[in-house]
Amino acid sequence: MSERETGQRLRIVLADDHVTVRQGLKLIIEAEPDMVVVAEAGDGETAVQQSLAADADVVVMDISMPGMNGLTAARALLEARPDARIVTLTRHVDQAYLQELLRAGVSGYVLKRSAPTELLQAIRAVAQGGQYIDSSLTARVTAGFIGAKGSGAKPTTELTEREEQVLRLVATGYAHKEIASRLSLSAKTVDAHKANAMRKLNLNGRIAVIKYAVLQGWLDSE
Repeated sequence: MSERETGQRLRIVLADDHVTVRQGLKLIIEAEPDMVVVAEAGDGETAVQQSLAADADVVVMDISMPGMNGLTAARALLEARPDARIVTLTRHVDQAYLQELLRAGVSGYVLKRSAPTELLQAIRAVAQGGQYIDSSLTARVTAGFIGAKGSGAKPTTELTEREEQVLRLVATGYAHKEIASRLSLSAKTVDAHKANAMRKLNLNGRIAVIKYAVLQGWLDSE
């Protein structure tokens, strides 16, 4: 709001480990009269430091970065500065990761393959205190989750303790090998527990598992 009142440009920090990508994003952003890139970073840790030092209005952050990834960096930045406005960028349509980012407090989610206007709209939206999800994902993902939460209907089928543990970890984004290691099980046993749980709950696919986890409140503590 202060930017609109004073006529100052939005201060943007760019975080991406590919220099050429950062240069391209900088050209797109600085072609706009109301935006300026004040700092750049090639990894998550530097992104957090630069964002705090530059007192950025919006941080444009790549999800896949070496060391501290985008999700971890977003959480660290928001812990240090709860009012930080973050727009994340990704090459992949990972709907489950989208939900994790939104729950972490990220304000925007844009696909790298989308038109530059998506990123610019996202920056302006989050700078004004809003939330922005790439238009190619909004109807398919967000509405589905709102509908699921609004229905208020929780499946009543009871899972075994192991089935619930496995399903929770699947919903949180762990790979089968990671789940097997964490629970001291074989990968085949993990697959079996997951299959049994999904059959009991009539869930088809990972997104359905995430929706169930949202209804159960499992992700609230993640």
